[in-house]
Amino acid sequence: MPDAPALRLDNLTKRFGTHVAVDAVTLALKPGEFFCLLGPSGCGKSTLLRMIAGFETPSSGHVRLGEQDLTALPPHRRPVNMMFQSYALFPHMSVAGNVGYGLKGLGRAAASARVTELLRLVQLDGFGDRRPDTLSGGQRQRVALARALAREPKLLLLDEPLGALDRGLREETQAELRTVQRRLGTAFVVVTHDPEEAMMLADRIGVMEGGRLAQVGTPADLYRRPASRFVAGLLGDVNLIAGRLGSAEAGDTRAVQTAHGIVRGSATGLPEGTAVVVAVRPDDIVLGTEGVPVTITDTVFLGDRLRRTLRLPDGTVLRSSGRPGDAQDPVGSDIRLGFAPADAVILPA
Repeated sequence: MPDAPALRLDNLTKRFGTHVAVDAVTLALKPGEFFCLLGPSGCGKSTLLRMIAGFETPSSGHVRLGEQDLTALPPHRRPVNMMFQSYALFPHMSVAGNVGYGLKGLGRAAASARVTELLRLVQLDGFGDRRPDTLSGGQRQRVALARALAREPKLLLLDEPLGALDRGLREETQAELRTVQRRLGTAFVVVTHDPEEAMMLADRIGVMEGGRLAQVGTPADLYRRPASRFVAGLLGDVNLIAGRLGSAEAGDTRAVQTAHGIVRGSATGLPEGTAVVVAVRPDDIVLGTEGVPVTITDTVFLGDRLRRTLRLPDGTVLRSSGRPGDAQDPVGSDIRLGFAPADAVILPA
């Protein structure tokens, strides 16, 4: 069945006493998909990953990989491997020894060939005789990745794999990790609390909140069409303008009556009169002579863009982002703010 999901979670739940850490999560991954579980500390993402790996036993629900039910299998019997944030390399072993640690039953020649292949894949040719303590953080991360891939798992799980790296090295390693995953075609599930990292790596992202999947979608879907205020705020800077939902217009465009005038955005399934917020990204805001009145309270030059802080008459603070060459009204200017309805999402307040 070529279209069968690589991984399927059916109502997966984990309770610790009265605390529900993971609450009835249902999810299907496509073969070869790079999937990220994103959320703040304590939302249940690492517990969910550990249940997939077999290190936690579900209170209820099932973990399936293809046609195989893994729920009752111990970790060593699952065609799954997990890479931890600490890397857990053996300091007394060489790089080649670490990578080939799980290949002892393969035969010396085959294991050596596999180690050479993996070191080439992660761009560590010639590093086989080195010890882990002579490597940089990024190189150790790649050794751990090669070791995790050594037995050709059908699914690789990564728990905050880049959390120990500094920002510059983390961005470089993100690109390398994505390249490796594309070459292999193995399904990856990565846990992270970093929205930028999730958007950089993932084909799709599952945002977790309070043990549940709040929304699943592509990075673009979640950024442009968040399903809640929580998702909107997690996936980058967002402006929220409070109001009350008006009548439907063309398509899914709805008018919202705010204390500062009428604004428009996209909404489905919300009844007229609902208290809502209009969510709009700073880069979608247009400053000019039409729209909601605002005062410019600060302007910051950020090289490729200009970030302005704006204040509505009721004191609500908003932000806009534009090109440095745009008209630059000085701090203290009274101006008006607008945006295209298609660029704004209306969410329950």
